[in-house]
Amino acid sequence: MKRAENIFYVGDLKITRIDELTLRGADPARLFGENWQPAALEKHRAWLVPENLDADENTLVQSTHCWLVQSPGFTLLVDTASGNDKERPHNLVFHHLQTDFLAQLALAGVNPGDIDYVLLTHLHVDHVGWNTRWLNSKWVPTFPNATYLMSGTEVEYYGSAASHNKANIPSLGVFADSVLPVISAGQARMVARGGGEVLKGVTFIPTPGHSLDHMSVSIESEGEEAFFAGDLMHHPLQVYYPELNSMYCEFAGSARASRLWGLQYAAERQAIWFSPHFAASSAGRVTREGDTFHWQFL
Repeated sequence: MKRAENIFYVGDLKITRIDELTLRGADPARLFGENWQPAALEKHRAWLVPENLDADENTLVQSTHCWLVQSPGFTLLVDTASGNDKERPHNLVFHHLQTDFLAQLALAGVNPGDIDYVLLTHLHVDHVGWNTRWLNSKWVPTFPNATYLMSGTEVEYYGSAASHNKANIPSLGVFADSVLPVISAGQARMVARGGGEVLKGVTFIPTPGHSLDHMSVSIESEGEEAFFAGDLMHHPLQVYYPELNSMYCEFAGSARASRLWGLQYAAERQAIWFSPHFAASSAGRVTREGDTFHWQFL
């Protein structure tokens, strides 16, 4: 595994972080809820400051971005962040955004028409936003030649009022403007519950809990593995405290079990963990000593 600035090489894969937002000001007690212990922050302060923790405010630093993966066989995106122009009154951080996300993609040498596949780990607000853009007074797929792969179970669930639970309030309206237009355009391919290989070396792995049918994505190349973990974790502190769910996890027990499974998986397989929300590089290695996991940014 080699790395340049915001670019990682795993086997014959070139993996580039396409930035959208740096998120500051998250109170860990609010993000992690009743299981949060302030002593956890003090124990890890030295390596978290400054990129992952604001030392003056004692608030967490996070990010929204997606991952561009280029190989000889395909060009794909894992998740699509939050998107511009979206109506998000329940989460003002993402309300009517105007970011240079597509310019960042162009700096990586890729135009929207070059994307072959979009892989969606789940259908929450900050993972599907750039699925679509506002053009000629309607939402249209941002990537006109891409096949969008997503959980069929989540499509059914989030397309229904049954999904309107407390943790999912920030994602209200997302299905209508960021998922349904892709389906209507005939560009969606549903991944069955249980996941599986969708392209050679590209596998959806069930890791439910954060959302109903959340799936992580493994991409293997030349004996190395990239593990796109979606929202198994929102901050590297969770490596050390995997019992911590975020306030956005919809199914608490399953979320904890999937997080622990993902950490064990990455440690045992020496897979590179790619996060959509960690600040700093957002990529790293998980190792294990007894019952404790450790994180090392790359």
